[in-house]
Amino acid sequence: MTDIRTWKSESLGITIEIDYDKCTGEGECVNVCPTGVYEIVNGKSTAPNIDQCIQCCACVAACPQAAIKHSTC
Repeated sequence: MTDIRTWKSESLGITIEIDYDKCTGEGECVNVCPTGVYEIVNGKSTAPNIDQCIQCCACVAACPQAAIKHSTC
């Protein structure tokens, strides 16, 4: 079974999913996100600040493992 974690923003109407089986915690999403949506916790990416998302999709493009799915990208 795949370990996919989901963050939702009701106010923005977006969803971010991170496949924890693929995520290696390299932090490229943290580095490229201009609004600080992502944090690395226990070696995996999290999106606790999803309400800050500007939907630029830089995180999806930067993830070397293709572990991030964004509802608008």
